[in-house]
Amino acid sequence: MQIHGPSQTQGIKGPHTGPNSAPKASRPSSAGPADRVDISPAAEAAASAAEVSGVREDLVARVRSEIASGTYETPDKLDSALEGLLNELG
Repeated sequence: MQIHGPSQTQGIKGPHTGPNSAPKASRPSSAGPADRVDISPAAEAAASAAEVSGVREDLVARVRSEIASGTYETPDKLDSALEGLLNELG
C-alpha cells in the first residue's frame, strides 16, 4: 500500500459523488407569502434622531480651521483638558 498524500485518494468516492446524488434545486413558488418589514417605534425614533443630528456645522468648520492653522491648541485649553482628565481618573 502506498500513501501519496491527502489529495491522492485513488478509487475512494464519498456518498456525495454519485451521478444523481445531489437533489435538484426547486424554484420558490410565486404564490407564496411576500416579504415584510416591521419597524419598531424605537427604531423610528432612532432614525428620526439621526436625521436631526444636532451637529453644529459652523462650530465644526471653525475648529477644523483652527486645527489646520495650528491655533486650536492653546495653553488654557490644554490645562482645562488635563484638569478634566485628572478629575475623571479620580
